[in-house]
Amino acid sequence: MAQMVLIRHGESQWNRENRFTGWVDVPLTPKGEQEAREAGEKLRGFRFDCAFTSVLQRAIRTLEIVLEVLGQTAIPIEKAQALNERMYGDLQGLNKAETAKKYGEEQVKLWRRSYDVRPPGGESLQDTAARVLPYYHQRIWPELAQGRTVLVVAHGNSLRALVMHLDQLSREEVLELNIPTGVPLVYDLDEAGNPLHRQYL
Repeated sequence: MAQMVLIRHGESQWNRENRFTGWVDVPLTPKGEQEAREAGEKLRGFRFDCAFTSVLQRAIRTLEIVLEVLGQTAIPIEKAQALNERMYGDLQGLNKAETAKKYGEEQVKLWRRSYDVRPPGGESLQDTAARVLPYYHQRIWPELAQGRTVLVVAHGNSLRALVMHLDQLSREEVLELNIPTGVPLVYDLDEAGNPLHRQYL
């Protein structure tokens, strides 16, 4: 059996300001750093063999803090653009509430949560999955297949794409899927990569 822990980065500056962040490289807030420390505390007892993260500082810093808390800073870490947040295109930097007033709440919910509707100039969840899932199969799964314990720190939508795949969610089900910041999600996987058990800590 393999074990994989997924963590969405702690609160970022633009999370706090209710902005669409996407690929803009904004830092964690003090609250986000605290969320990362708390995630590390919840993971005491885990011994990770390797870790994966995006190339954006809010995910990298969350991973660093978690590993510092655990005293496991020497493990191999791979950073990949494939794990970045959805690219939100023309919406990046805009306030979500103001955008909802302009375009309507239903339209903004579709852009944020649906599977295949792209925001203007940006990626849909389907587009995000098209880079996240090949990376998972090529880089992360081979580690899990050898029985290793793997930590993945990424973003709301890159993790939604992975959870949709693992849990075999429909397009309708993924519409309601929201992954909270800084809360470890633990998967026990069988030898074929199917989830045996999942839980938030």
